[in-house]
Amino acid sequence: MARPFKPKVLTANRLIEGDVVYYAANGEWVSAHENAMFIEDEAEANDLLAQANAQSYLLVGPYLADAVLERGKPVPTHFREAFRTRGPSNYDHGKQAEA
Repeated sequence: MARPFKPKVLTANRLIEGDVVYYAANGEWVSAHENAMFIEDEAEANDLLAQANAQSYLLVGPYLADAVLERGKPVPTHFREAFRTRGPSNYDHGKQAEA
């Protein structure tokens, strides 16, 4: 028996800057997890992942990450994903500098 599909967000890193990005419903790659598209359909998730893998000129390592909705926004369910939302851990730049 197949396991039920858990909702996901599509994430990757930008090729040039290395920044964490998330696929948004408008088709853009955004830096905020809360603006990511919440994907509840497995076929759609796999299709979007295939499209992201074809964007090797822009992205590195796209994958689907589990998420849940809280107050209408996607929230990561795994420590690794929550950690990635906070930006680089080695020094203040990017998301850390903005906070």
